[in-house]
Amino acid sequence: MGLHDDPLWPRAGDWPAPTGHADVVLVGVPTWRTSITPGSTHLTPAAVREALRRYSLETGLVIADAGDLVDPDASPEHAAEAIAALDASLVIALGGDNAATVPVALGRRADSLVTVDAHHDLRDGVSNGSPVRQLLESGIPGRRIAQLGIEPLANSDAYRARAREAGIAVVTREELTRVSLGGAMARALRRVAGSRVHVDLDVDACDRSVAPACPASLPGGFSALELRQAARAAGAHPSVVSIDLTEVDAALDAPDGRTVRLAALCVLEAIRGFAAR
Repeated sequence: MGLHDDPLWPRAGDWPAPTGHADVVLVGVPTWRTSITPGSTHLTPAAVREALRRYSLETGLVIADAGDLVDPDASPEHAAEAIAALDASLVIALGGDNAATVPVALGRRADSLVTVDAHHDLRDGVSNGSPVRQLLESGIPGRRIAQLGIEPLANSDAYRARAREAGIAVVTREELTRVSLGGAMARALRRVAGSRVHVDLDVDACDRSVAPACPASLPGGFSALELRQAARAAGAHPSVVSIDLTEVDAALDAPDGRTVRLAALCVLEAIRGFAAR
């Protein structure tokens, strides 16, 4: 009997294409062309789908997989339209680099944003370093943005000032050594007080030992369990309409696939959270 052939252990993944309203829809958003660090993040959605089959998820929910958007970097506007067409209570997007955050949040008409990320992502221009700035400019007010896990040594005074001037709530990585990331996520979701919240889970916020496939991950980042707890807290909140998992480059992963497996587990944790709503 093969790994995935046990009739008493149904596997996650292999969900059907959507045919109507679904509780949760998975969609690949394989952005990579504007990444500051050139890589192959467009390979990651397929790798995460394969990793999902290692695990089990039995919730009774209607779950569908819409496949991958075609070249979302070419037209973020068209990508947002494709996301908007998904009929789901919760959309979980597989990046791709952090540029995926913009079309997903816009497509889901998010009025608030919570990020788990080591970086402010307030750069000028269009890249995986600018999604928060782009969403600010699209109309999400800074008072409805919270950033968890910001690493002071991986940002500049200029971007700290931008975040402060915009009114963004910032919780640093060091501050989150005293409180749990899952608890901080729940508090951040209460603070932004939006009716349609997008959550960006940037896997490079994790420690480099658990996320070697993230070029910008740092020693001292979050543990795998902490990110999973944040994903579950996000999925459980009734105002969260979309979650993305970004910045994993499957081509750079360790031989055991630990980063891709972590992303897959975060997908399942978010769905577990949704099932508890």
